[in-house]
Amino acid sequence: MSRKNKVKILKILMLVIAIIIIVGIFIYLIPVMTNLSTPEGQAEFKEKVNSSGFLGLLSLFGLQLAQIFLIILPGEPVEILAGMCYGGVGGLIFITVSVFIISSLIFFMVRKLGRRFVYDFCDEEKVKKIENSKLFKNPEKVEWIMFILFIIPGTPKDLLVYIAALLPIKPLRFILISTFARFPSVISSTFAGDTLLKGNWHLSIIIYAVTFLVVGIAIFIINKFDRTKTTQNAIKTFQDDIK
Repeated sequence: MSRKNKVKILKILMLVIAIIIIVGIFIYLIPVMTNLSTPEGQAEFKEKVNSSGFLGLLSLFGLQLAQIFLIILPGEPVEILAGMCYGGVGGLIFITVSVFIISSLIFFMVRKLGRRFVYDFCDEEKVKKIENSKLFKNPEKVEWIMFILFIIPGTPKDLLVYIAALLPIKPLRFILISTFARFPSVISSTFAGDTLLKGNWHLSIIIYAVTFLVVGIAIFIINKFDRTKTTQNAIKTFQDDIK
């Protein structure tokens, strides 16, 4: 069996595991999720989560692991679920620690196994375009570029974890960037999950709106004072290459 076929089987296996975990969680919680708008339903939900203990944490971590490894799965549902299960702060801590562990695992795995592993796991043509871009090959600018791409909502951050290991960036700095630059997205999702548990849909929408507004203003200011247009060019290069 070829290496590429083995990778495909691994991705399919992880996708199946992720689906099983998601279905299992919802089957386990669906009886109480229907009553989340009531104080009794919220209390019952938290009791279900607390009673699952370490198994619940392990299941959610497995879901997070599959989500980042598979790339195609969005991270927001896992973050919202973490907020619902462990509250805004608890969910934020859980996701942050999980992302730190998983990003480290992927980064060093790529450094160990080399480019071929990334080409097998991701779209080889797209990865090569980014990898060979002058902007992304510049060791003086690549860390800043990575920070901006991670902080922007909607960018495929999990793909960046694979690509970063092929770029001239120091491991610890990248892992810290990939972990903490996600904060705007993670904070909005985990706290939205917490407010959803309490039946406050309007506040969840406001949290997302404020987060996007703050990030948008920050990016506007950065672009305004970026005379070399490094940030704009990097974002354009990345977006063009992943299409």
